[in-house]
Amino acid sequence: MKRLSLIFLMALSVSCSKGPEYIQVTGQAQGGTYSVKMNIKGVKAKPEAIRSSIDSILTLIDTTLSGYNKKSILSRRNAGEAVVLNDMFKNILKRSREYFDVTGGALDVAAGPLFDAWGFGFTTDSLPSSEKIDSILSVCGMKHLGEHSVLNFNSIAQGYSADVVASYLHSVGVRDMLVDIGEIYCEGLNPNGKPWTIAIDRPVDGNVFPGQDIDGIWQGNGAGCGVVTSGNYRKFYEKDGKKYSHTIDPRTGYPVSHNLLSATIVASNATDADAFATYCMVIGLDEAKSFILSRPDLEGYLIYDSLGSMAEWASPGFNLISK
Repeated sequence: MKRLSLIFLMALSVSCSKGPEYIQVTGQAQGGTYSVKMNIKGVKAKPEAIRSSIDSILTLIDTTLSGYNKKSILSRRNAGEAVVLNDMFKNILKRSREYFDVTGGALDVAAGPLFDAWGFGFTTDSLPSSEKIDSILSVCGMKHLGEHSVLNFNSIAQGYSADVVASYLHSVGVRDMLVDIGEIYCEGLNPNGKPWTIAIDRPVDGNVFPGQDIDGIWQGNGAGCGVVTSGNYRKFYEKDGKKYSHTIDPRTGYPVSHNLLSATIVASNATDADAFATYCMVIGLDEAKSFILSRPDLEGYLIYDSLGSMAEWASPGFNLISK
């Protein structure tokens, strides 16, 4: 995928020799844009080398895991071609198996044909018959995983991408960073010397631009973490007066139907945050609350419909600084 990566000085302290030196790298990736903000004070790698390395990482991810790049390892494997799986593919598949086990099958990257059948995968089909759903369920999913299984890593790919970029930045000595590749990993301090803040979008239909309509703002504590929001307000369609969300429960084969509108998860890494935000959207409000509270490694913020109005629930450690 072609990308135009730009780099410019974002913020400098008054004394360049003593204070932080923040730069921002931006470009196009995974069908959207990415932005990486970082403090390069004391980092030996030059800004242009950092930009080039990030670009190379995102190219590798695209040619490995993208279902939209027809020449990627994933696409070629899904098409039945004999391919050699690289370490990245093996790693994300291993993580996917773990998520499948933890969620009792509610997060299943081998359920790709279900997403295709409903028009939310790599095809444009929609409204499949119950017979077709039953037929797909009988052969797809992790429980039937084999060489010819169709995989779809969309539920974790962007979070995984943020983690891979963050890992590279750690390797060159960056400690203050915000990596946004559709999903976010942040660590350390922002240019103002405070922990990073992230806006949580209000889950209203038509709110397609991040930051356009804000429900609240979360602030970190400086520790590295992934922050991911999943919701049904940007990807859905309506047919015959009924709304069909892009969140498919792979256990039933059907789009979910409940009052949870969005789930924001904070985890130690963006891959986990991405996976468990999706999981919460599959299981709905009550189960999502219980799941978050059962995990000391997670914090969550759930926005849901309450008799026609929006309501919010936050776990005890979710640091919402404004609404």
